[in-house]
Amino acid sequence: MTTRKELVEALRGRYRSASYGDRIKILDEFVALTGYHRKHAIRVLREVVAAGKSAHTRNRLYDEAVRQTLTVLWEAADRVCGKRLKALIPTLIDAMERHGHLDLDPAIKAKVLQVSAATIDRVLAEARSHIDGQRKRRKGVGSAIRRSIPVRTFADWRDPPPGFFEIDMVEHCGGVKTGGEFVHTLTLTDISSGWTECVAMRVRDLMLIIEAFEKVAADLPFAMLGVDSDNDSAFMSQSVFDYCRGRGLEQTRSRAYKKNDQAWFEQKNGAVVRRLVGYGRLSGAGATRALAQLYASSRLYINFFQPSFKLKSKTRDGARVHKVYLPPATPCERLLVHSGVEPAIKEKLAAQFKSLDPVRLLQEIRLAQQTLSDLATHGVHNETAPGSVSEVSVFLASLSLAWKDDEARPTHRKQPTAKHWWRNRPDPFADAWPVIEGWLLAEPTVSASILMDRLVAMVPDAYAGKAQLRTLQRRVKAWRSQRVKEMVLGNLNKSAAVPVEA
Repeated sequence: MTTRKELVEALRGRYRSASYGDRIKILDEFVALTGYHRKHAIRVLREVVAAGKSAHTRNRLYDEAVRQTLTVLWEAADRVCGKRLKALIPTLIDAMERHGHLDLDPAIKAKVLQVSAATIDRVLAEARSHIDGQRKRRKGVGSAIRRSIPVRTFADWRDPPPGFFEIDMVEHCGGVKTGGEFVHTLTLTDISSGWTECVAMRVRDLMLIIEAFEKVAADLPFAMLGVDSDNDSAFMSQSVFDYCRGRGLEQTRSRAYKKNDQAWFEQKNGAVVRRLVGYGRLSGAGATRALAQLYASSRLYINFFQPSFKLKSKTRDGARVHKVYLPPATPCERLLVHSGVEPAIKEKLAAQFKSLDPVRLLQEIRLAQQTLSDLATHGVHNETAPGSVSEVSVFLASLSLAWKDDEARPTHRKQPTAKHWWRNRPDPFADAWPVIEGWLLAEPTVSASILMDRLVAMVPDAYAGKAQLRTLQRRVKAWRSQRVKEMVLGNLNKSAAVPVEA
């Protein structure tokens, strides 16, 4: 359900036919979702709608002529808000009529002078929405869901048992986002133990978030009890809300613009995700598979072999904050000594720890990082690269000299020969290039300026300003270079095919 009207239609029949006790429950849920006052909610659910009843039509006081007049005045006032325009309308009309720019009918002028500021904003809403393609977010079921999810701050956690996670998403867009769909990482960090799970998602999608929850719940050695997120619309949605209620998960959210409420996740964002993946640009199914392979190995390496600090106490003396940390421990070690973890889970964790080889896991991480580095830098992965696969003993021997290569993680190495393989802007000659190539084949020596003049004459709307001349010159230069290379390689191939006489 995406609107309150649909919610009312779905609950109205159930409410009228339910018993007294069931009505109270339905009413409680309806008030929590919509934010209505309880008495208003009762009136809405009790309302009887006659079959075939036509929609009520309002007698609008301000017609299309008033809207057009307000639009002209709004543009003449440099698009000020409704309250400022209301105060300016008398002066603006007088000035425009004095200079002959406006000649209003007396009835329309009277309506324009008496219109309120709220009505001005309502009438101009459609015109304003076309300025930047955005509209003010409507308050419906989405905001009602946000209000129904309680807020939990950094200080509210106290000492929860294992199973309460802070969650958030990281987008691998490579810095400044220029448009397009990029791979996302959904990160979940347990508050009690620091156990961290990362899931690779090809795009930002609600159903993929729910699938990630299912995957994490199946991989976790303990039960998931609750999730705490920020106010992202991906988490404040009906699908995630229903999933948490159906699985018995306690869903909470942080305060807006308060990153300290999610300090555990923000720490893992840099210590785990960025340390493993880096800041490269990842997109497509291949990058998603490589990232999932990286997380499959890193989750075991991080949770079993990577100690982390945990805050024990924090005291403030004026502007000075003194923090005391517990001794570093891995998430597995914290779970093994926690009194709230069942003995069977501890035995399973201990057995899994004995079976893991940290060197092999690190080798798998490095191989996955090399794949991600190739994809982020060149857009493709060279599977035949030398030394990509080796024995664990060879990898172990290389660790003693890895420090000489400066950076051991392939995702963090400098790429001096990296090529910009993606486009930031659309190709201005995508449709016209076959015609241009025909002109070049017919006249190989023609200049790019002459070709540009022909394009202006053919398609004046697209190339009238000649702003793409430099781009066309580079394209023609590259085309001629490719033609020369084909001619030279073709002659070499022909000469190589001629047999040599003895």
